[in-house]
Amino acid sequence: MLFDTQFLSFLLAITLLSITPGVDTLLVIRNTARGGVRDGILTSLAICCGLFVHATVSALGISLILLQSAWAFSALKLAGAAYLVWLGLQSLRSARRGNPLPVAGVTGAQRPVGLWQPIREGLLSNVLNPKTVVFYMAFLPQFIAPGDPALLKSLWLASVHFVIANLWQIGIALMVDRAGHWLAKRWLSRTLDGVTGSVLVLFGVKLALAQRP
Repeated sequence: MLFDTQFLSFLLAITLLSITPGVDTLLVIRNTARGGVRDGILTSLAICCGLFVHATVSALGISLILLQSAWAFSALKLAGAAYLVWLGLQSLRSARRGNPLPVAGVTGAQRPVGLWQPIREGLLSNVLNPKTVVFYMAFLPQFIAPGDPALLKSLWLASVHFVIANLWQIGIALMVDRAGHWLAKRWLSRTLDGVTGSVLVLFGVKLALAQRP
């Protein structure tokens, strides 16, 4: 049931999806640059924990209700868009102020943010993303046979996605952290904040204006 003939196809598809740049990658880069590798790892773990939420609601049919209800889907879409815009504006504000990024061992570096902030940001950015709702609703059923227990199989597939996505995103966090002394340069930190903030705002606006699938 777990390792059936379609598992390799799922593994390939989910790997390609995980390494495709998007909001998740951008948020991991942003939070690692802001608070170090700890924040990057926590952000990645929180993002990927959201996959279990989507797998569960997909298996229970809640995603179908969201897709069929114009009001419910629009509410989720706008909530997710507003959250991305808010994150982007936070980065743009940091770029405007020119605050140095926290880097271990650098004099005057900022202290990392609270433990729960990267967790909250990562989890909400994933759970409030209607594109993930649509993806899991359309994608996971293709790998669940009629005789499979839907919830158990969905959670198993989400677990595979969790591992692959975390390996990729944590690798990115480690690379960003190794570049910490470069990112501590005022002009570069402001540039990174400006670029990530602008892209997050654009993602949010694009999501808000997107039509229902």
